[in-house]
Amino acid sequence: MAINPGVRASGRPQRARLGDILVSQKAISQEQLRLALEEQKRSGRRVGRVLVDLGFIPEETVAQALARQLSLQFVNLKLFNFSRAVVLKLPEAAARRFRALALEDRGNTMLVGMADPTDLFAFDELTRILKKDVEAAVVAEGEVLLALDQVYRRTDEISGHAKELEHDMGGDNLIDFGALGAGLGAEDAPVVKLLQSLFEDATQVGASDIHIEPQENRLQIRFRIDGHLQSQNETDLRIASALALRLKLMSGLDISEKRHPQDGRFNVAVRQQPVDVRISTMPTQYGESVVMRLLNRNSGLLALEHLGMPAGMLERFNALFSRVSGTVLVTGPTGSGKTTTLYAALNALNTPERKIITVEDPVEYRVRGLNQVQVNEKIGLTFASVLRSSLRQDPDVILIGEMRDTETAQIGLRAALTGHMVFSTLHVRDSASAPTRLLDMGVPRYMVATALQAVIAQRLVRVICESCAQDHAPTPQEQKFIETEWRGATHAFKRGRGCAHCNGSGYRGRVGVYEMLEMTPAMIGGITRDDVPGFLRLAHEQLAGATFVQHAAAIAAAGRTTLNEVMRISQTEE
Repeated sequence: MAINPGVRASGRPQRARLGDILVSQKAISQEQLRLALEEQKRSGRRVGRVLVDLGFIPEETVAQALARQLSLQFVNLKLFNFSRAVVLKLPEAAARRFRALALEDRGNTMLVGMADPTDLFAFDELTRILKKDVEAAVVAEGEVLLALDQVYRRTDEISGHAKELEHDMGGDNLIDFGALGAGLGAEDAPVVKLLQSLFEDATQVGASDIHIEPQENRLQIRFRIDGHLQSQNETDLRIASALALRLKLMSGLDISEKRHPQDGRFNVAVRQQPVDVRISTMPTQYGESVVMRLLNRNSGLLALEHLGMPAGMLERFNALFSRVSGTVLVTGPTGSGKTTTLYAALNALNTPERKIITVEDPVEYRVRGLNQVQVNEKIGLTFASVLRSSLRQDPDVILIGEMRDTETAQIGLRAALTGHMVFSTLHVRDSASAPTRLLDMGVPRYMVATALQAVIAQRLVRVICESCAQDHAPTPQEQKFIETEWRGATHAFKRGRGCAHCNGSGYRGRVGVYEMLEMTPAMIGGITRDDVPGFLRLAHEQLAGATFVQHAAAIAAAGRTTLNEVMRISQTEE
C-alpha cells in the first residue's frame, strides 16, 4: 500500500488531550473517561492504552479518532507494505521509545507513523534523529509494536556476538573448559550475549523451536516459525561446541558426554517473560546438534469458540462436557495444536466444583485451579505411576499428556470406566484410526468400546498474510486438485505475495482444521465383534464431507489459506 502524496501534510501536530477528543467525538462517555483517568493515575499508563485495556473502545478506533481530530492521516499498518530499509533509518531504541515507525522517505521529509502524535517531545526528537522534517501519521499502538518486532530482527546482533565468541576462542577448535566455566556468570560473556540475542529474536518472531546445527564448513541456526523452518544465521563452525557446552550447563546435562543424545530443560526470562526451554542434543558428523522447544508460560489459553472449529462440531464437542465419564482423544502429529485444544476444553471445565488433574511431559500451560504434574522418568515418575496416584486423589477430570504405551492407555481408559472424564492425545493420522491403534497397543476390546466417547483429529494450516494477500490463479496441479475436491466449482483463491510483515513468506499465523468422530452403538458393536472393516466403513460414513482436509479446503475457498496448504495436509494423509 502506498501513501497518497496528495494527503495534506500537517507538519508538527498540535497538543491535544486524547480523552477529550474521544468524548467530543462520542466515542466514549464522560464517565468512561473519568474511570480511565483514575486508572491512569494509579498505573501510569497512557489514557488511550487504559481505554483499550478496559474494553471501552477498540485500539483502531482510538487511532482513527485522533487522526480525524488532528487532521492527520490514519495508516492501517496491517495493509501497509512498508520498506525495511526505510524503517531501519530510525534506530530501534527510538522507535520503541516513541512507538513510531518510519513509513516513507519523501526526500526532504519523512512520513512517520506515530501511536501518539500529540507527544510533541517525541515529534521533535524524531525530527532531530532522522535529520529531516517529519510528517506525522496516526497508527494503532499494537500494530506499531508488531511491526517493530517484525523489522528490527537481531540478525546483525547475533552475527556480531558470534564473531566476538569466535575471536575469543582463538584460531583452533579447542575449548578452555576452565576459563569458560569460570566466566559463565559474566553477563558480558560473548556466549551469553549470543544466546540471549537468539532467545530474544526467536521470541520476537514467535518461533516455536531453535535449531543449532553443525554443518561441514559452518554452523547453521534456524527457527521454526508457523511450523516451517526458516534460516536465521550462518556462522563459524568453531563456536558450535561452546554453544553446546553452555546450553548443557544451563540444563544440567553431562558436559563430558558427546557420544549419546541427551534431553533436558531450563527456564529463561526473555523480554521480562518467563520461557520454559526443552533441549535435545544429538551427536552428528560435524558436532552436536541442539534443538530447543520454547514454551512461553504466559501465553494465554484459547477459549473453545476461538479455536476455529466448525460451528456444528463445536456444539457437539461442548455436549461431551455434560457427561461425567468417558474418554476424549485428540490426535495429530507433533506440533498440530493438540495440547492447545485440550487446554481449551479444560479451561471450559475449570470450575470450583471440579477437581482436575493433569499428567504431562512437560507441563505446557500453567493454569490456576488445576493440579498439574510433571512426569520425570529419571526418578520413576512415569505416566503410569502418576496416573495410579491420581485416581486416589478423587479427581473429576484427568488430562493425560499422551497415551504413549499400553499401560498408560489401559489406566486412562479404566479411569473413564470408573466415573472420570479423561482427555488425552494419541499419535495417529486421523480420527478413525484411533480405536484400532488402541487395539494394536494391546488395550482390551471391551475397554475401547465402552470407554471411548469421541476422537478429534486436527492439523494446523498457515494463514495468508493479510498485508500482502492477492488473487491467485491455480497452477495445473492445483487445478487438478480443485476438480477432485470441489467438483470443478470456482472460488476466488488467494496467496501471499511476501512482505515485511510476514518476513517474505506470504503467511502470518496458523489456524486449526478439525474433524470429530463420535462413537455410535453400531461402531461400538463393530469393535466388540472385532469387525475392524465394518467399524472403519461406519466411521468414514460419519465423517463424509467433514474431514479436516475438507475443513481446510473451506478455509482456502474463503481466501484465508492457500491451495498449497490444503494439498500439503491432503498429501500427508494419502
